[in-house]
Amino acid sequence: MKLFCAALVLFQLFHFSSSQAQNCPTTFEIREATINSVHNALFSGLSTCRGIVEAFIARIEAYNPTINAILTLNPQALAVADDLDQTIAAGNTTGALFCIPVLLKDNYDTDDMRTTGGCLDLANSQPSVDAPAVIALKRAGAIILGKTNLHELALEGLSVSSLGGQTLNPYDLSRTPGGSSGGTGAAIAASFAILGTGTDTVNSLRSPASANSLFSVRPTRGLISRAGIIPVSYTQDTIGPIARTVEDLATALTVMASVGYDESDNVTSLVPQGSRNVDYAAALRGGSLRGVRFGLVEGFFNRTHSNETTPVNEALDATISALTAGGAKIVPIKAPTFNSTDIIKKYDTQRFEYRQEMDQYLASPSLRGSHPGTLTGLYASGRFLVIPSQYEYVNTALVSSTQNTTYASKKLDIQNLTLALRTVFANHALDALIYPEQANLVVKVGAASQFGRNGILAAVTGFPVVTVPAGFSPASDDAPKGIPIGMEILGMPWTEGKLLNLAKHVAAVRRVRKIPTLTEATVETAAYESVPIVVPNRASVPSPYPLGKL
Repeated sequence: MKLFCAALVLFQLFHFSSSQAQNCPTTFEIREATINSVHNALFSGLSTCRGIVEAFIARIEAYNPTINAILTLNPQALAVADDLDQTIAAGNTTGALFCIPVLLKDNYDTDDMRTTGGCLDLANSQPSVDAPAVIALKRAGAIILGKTNLHELALEGLSVSSLGGQTLNPYDLSRTPGGSSGGTGAAIAASFAILGTGTDTVNSLRSPASANSLFSVRPTRGLISRAGIIPVSYTQDTIGPIARTVEDLATALTVMASVGYDESDNVTSLVPQGSRNVDYAAALRGGSLRGVRFGLVEGFFNRTHSNETTPVNEALDATISALTAGGAKIVPIKAPTFNSTDIIKKYDTQRFEYRQEMDQYLASPSLRGSHPGTLTGLYASGRFLVIPSQYEYVNTALVSSTQNTTYASKKLDIQNLTLALRTVFANHALDALIYPEQANLVVKVGAASQFGRNGILAAVTGFPVVTVPAGFSPASDDAPKGIPIGMEILGMPWTEGKLLNLAKHVAAVRRVRKIPTLTEATVETAAYESVPIVVPNRASVPSPYPLGKL
């Protein structure tokens, strides 16, 4: 039957319109699929592009009602797939992401879908132009399959919003998926798409990667334009991809970074000439762990023995042992400077920049539809969700600005911290720093905050980080395969290629990724006349997070 379907697919592609090539469901297995496996299926006739998209839609329909990761699907996704099938028939296929379904965190502007940040008061906000990073993805042949839930306006890491409700971790439904890009993390872990996008102001690309056994890259500040992204912090915001393999991550980074200099985001002018138009997939070739010097940041661990911290320590210890066996040198770094709680208190700039950045975004002439004109107006609407632990932060942000005298001193302090970080690299001849993304397991649903994370060092200094799966906690009734644990690999600015190469070798000696038990079963693919409408479960917001309160 499979051979018959493959032959029929090829016959239909070359002899009929794409809309006629819908009768034979794809025989391609999309669970844990990669860019290469999708392309092999397409060009061998095992599936059509439409069949690939339909297969992912079927998985979303089957499993999203449980994990609540998707805010909306792109109504044009099947039409785009049909166009790409015609391109295959014409022999004109191009683009590193040709027919690759991608899910966007819903703070990326798209001209064909609303961009909400998960906020009810932005439910009808409609950009008229795509963000440059979205343009780059489309230019490379990607199909934007839809948009994912997030922690509202990307302000924390619980991935709960007034518009989308609470996203759940597919490995353990009693826990959060990390965040703020938690919808993307949960969706990619569940094989709802090949890869996804996120943003990162403090932890938000790395936290969901860690909590869902995925790879992510927070690039050097300036490598990818942030224009067309709902902002939080001029100093700390970055954007990037999340994927199941380091190879797919490298390809996605190559595409997103191809935007290059963008006058709408002046930090892109910082990119050195040698770091422009880099093929990060090529950077994965060769190399080894032998002789690599990793600095182990001791201050980013919680060595207290508990059910929440011990599994993290054991997973990192096992990873360190594997690295040592592979020929790497582990250098303990015990500088008191590297304490995440202290760094957040002393260096975080969000509360000074948030209102100004959001006011500028909301006033953009390219933003159409009904939406508030200012951040103050948004929070006056009552149509929002702020978790109680952030009331003080948001209220302070609404009356703060970069004109505050404290802001200038923080920026100076960041320069000093950046110099201290560079000095550690130089003094110990390091290739990278390593440490757990989160010193404890990802928190339970209803927790006060996503505490214990270590992303702030890279966030304020702008240094790049690749996050890799490091292990799992012991299995339990709630987590049949355990809870994922991730490790950050932090490097010097503009060393993304080197970090990705290191991540490839780390992954080779620690093959730990597992598909969630919840979404392990195959889903029969249906032939869709149109893209179905997804309705997020707004009622799933936990009771500790009242809507409209600040």
